[in-house]
Amino acid sequence: MKRIAVTYDNGQVFQHFGKTEAFKVYEVEDGKVVSSEIVESNGAGHGALAGLLADNTVDALICGGIGGGAVAALEEAGIEICAGAQGDTDAAVEAYLKGELVSAGVTCDHHGEGHTCGEHEEGHSCGGGCNGGCGGHSTMEGRNVGKTVRTHYQGTFNDGTQFDSSYDRGEPLEFVCGAGMMIKGFDEAVADMEVGEIVNVHLMPEEAYGQPDPQAIFTIEIAEMPGSENLNAGQQVYLQNEYGQQFPVKVTAKDDTTITFDANHEMAGKELNFKIELVEVL
Repeated sequence: MKRIAVTYDNGQVFQHFGKTEAFKVYEVEDGKVVSSEIVESNGAGHGALAGLLADNTVDALICGGIGGGAVAALEEAGIEICAGAQGDTDAAVEAYLKGELVSAGVTCDHHGEGHTCGEHEEGHSCGGGCNGGCGGHSTMEGRNVGKTVRTHYQGTFNDGTQFDSSYDRGEPLEFVCGAGMMIKGFDEAVADMEVGEIVNVHLMPEEAYGQPDPQAIFTIEIAEMPGSENLNAGQQVYLQNEYGQQFPVKVTAKDDTTITFDANHEMAGKELNFKIELVEVL
């Protein structure tokens, strides 16, 4: 029997190990999941989380971003780490069991410029599928600013294609309004809503994930980045800059000697539409 823990938030892989509020722990036998349970972290920090997982006899951890200190604590506890995962936790475990989930424990000391918005992997999200803008919106006003709210939403592109929906997951999204956990336009839409109200908003890139930044595309010698030889074009991983901050990137090209990454958000430059329903103010 093997036990696999995944950083967990509303069915999705939470993107900041040290701040995860829960883990979904799967029991696996003969390569198949036989049961699962939610284990609360109770506000434990990086080091204590490693102990919590060890106390729950966890053999492997699947997570998004994770720092060096946490990696050391987990390795000392004998827990295998698979970092850089995104999306649905059940799907991540299935991919792990099939050998299709590759750990992105790659660090990069050569790229610090342009990524000073802090620990970007915290899960500033408008649901499971999109990690959003950094920092709080300090000038925001409204009855819900500073309060924990729960919203249902559907996100679509201008052609009507849906890219995310909490309705499909059956679980509202919970966040603190105005705290910078959401993209600006989504946060502002919720700021003065009433419970039960439904609004439709159209967000320009500047209100969502901004415009693509050419300087966020960079090429590195494979020899200078241990582990990068195992990466492939199209893969999404986390890198670490010289300040210890982790940030998500996509591998856009690779040859025998170099590898190119794009740190722009996948929705940078896109106009987004949201149907938002305020379910509850806690």
